[in-house]
Amino acid sequence: MIQKNDEFTLEITDLGTNGEGIGKIEDSGVKAPAAGSSNGKIKAAHGSGKIGAPAARGDSKIEARVAHGGYTVFVKDALIGDKVRIKIIKAKKNYGYGRLMEIITPSPYRVKPPCPVARACGGCQIMHLDYKEQLRFKENKVHNLLERVGGLKDFQMLPILGMKEPYYYRNKAQFPVGKNKDGRIVMGFYAGRTHSIVDTRHCYIQHPLNEKLTQIIKDWMEKYSIQPYEENTGKGLVRHVLTRIGSTTGQVMVCLVINGNRLPQADALISQLTKVEGMTSICININRENTNVILGDQVRTLWGQPYITDYIGNIAYQISPLSFYQVNPGQTRVLYEKALEFADLKPGEVVWDLYCGIGTISLFLAQTASKVYGVEIVPQAIDDARNNARLNHMDNVEFFVGKAEEVLPREYEKNGIYADVIVVDPPRKGCDPSLLECMVKMAPKRIVYVSCDPATLARDLKYLSGNGYKVEKVQCVDMFGHSVHVETVALLTRKAQ
Repeated sequence: MIQKNDEFTLEITDLGTNGEGIGKIEDSGVKAPAAGSSNGKIKAAHGSGKIGAPAARGDSKIEARVAHGGYTVFVKDALIGDKVRIKIIKAKKNYGYGRLMEIITPSPYRVKPPCPVARACGGCQIMHLDYKEQLRFKENKVHNLLERVGGLKDFQMLPILGMKEPYYYRNKAQFPVGKNKDGRIVMGFYAGRTHSIVDTRHCYIQHPLNEKLTQIIKDWMEKYSIQPYEENTGKGLVRHVLTRIGSTTGQVMVCLVINGNRLPQADALISQLTKVEGMTSICININRENTNVILGDQVRTLWGQPYITDYIGNIAYQISPLSFYQVNPGQTRVLYEKALEFADLKPGEVVWDLYCGIGTISLFLAQTASKVYGVEIVPQAIDDARNNARLNHMDNVEFFVGKAEEVLPREYEKNGIYADVIVVDPPRKGCDPSLLECMVKMAPKRIVYVSCDPATLARDLKYLSGNGYKVEKVQCVDMFGHSVHVETVALLTRKAQ
């Protein structure tokens, strides 16, 4: 039986949905004592020569009866083609998790990450994978889930749209603030699946200006003894530093999330931050709750405007600290233009944009549609959406506050508002079943589904394809280079009745 702390050599033959390497410890059918083999290795029984037999290290005695058909092991930071030495850190009956101890033979797709803390940091799970292979991995992940979970076969999978330059692409950062073992203030990102902060001076996917902004704040905190928040005690003031930087305007926002109602020595901080070119908005966000949620509901402007302005294509958007706005502006334009292409709007057609946020997709669609209705549960986002419509002089857009699964049935059944096209861009959990039912009842000609989670996309497309719609084509767009996340746009058309 395979147990915790057993060590093995393993060949990685696949990648999981979270970018972890997958290998199998092959069935040898016998117990294999680990000690005594030459060069610290044990060959598989019966002369099979397969990688996967237990590996000896020093005097440790490891015995294992490998599960019939192979025992699956998931190994963070391992890649297809790697031959690795791993230590089991969690053992289930038919599968386990291993820690990467040594790369014996590297994968041909393995590259050296430019970031020195890439392995420790939870932000870039696959920076050690060649970018072209990252794109292949993401496209295959979506395609496989659509086939396996969605049961879809007859659809066109278009080649994934990758970035020209997969570095320094994020226009938004949220830096947790804390102390290290020596009591020094640290800012960075959480290590994977923990709340341990990896101090990060230079992030290779964030805007380079963030290095200067975080240093100013760190220096100010140290000079005036401003304490970071401690999750375990609930004491301390500064919880997170949020930054937004307009990709086209160059406008800069800094927002400190604080465990209090005021910011001491605020004038001293403002005097330094306002020296930064492009500084437009300095705010505080008040979050006094004992929670992992980063932002509270209340924002106060300390200096400048309560928002910055940026553009996607020809559309201007005012973005506040609480606004949902895609973090990769260049690829956001690619994504929205693809959604607009799939919508294939004709003169006079009416569109519903569900989970519309601050109206980013709605306003793109309004350039062509006769009328666009947007729905979003967050009141502040709808305020932003309405303001953005006015900012762009668009009067063919109407927004509703509420749950999409409540607003859409109400407006359709009680007020008779129909749709030629429905565009839906839900959170990771996907669409509520009642919303999908209403969409089918409304029977729009086309549905454009924008997804940030391939698994829930596959689930929802399975329902729609079984209730009168055909999935025509699917397009992945890489918005998050070096991470495992991917955006997907799917076009569905109504089957002939």
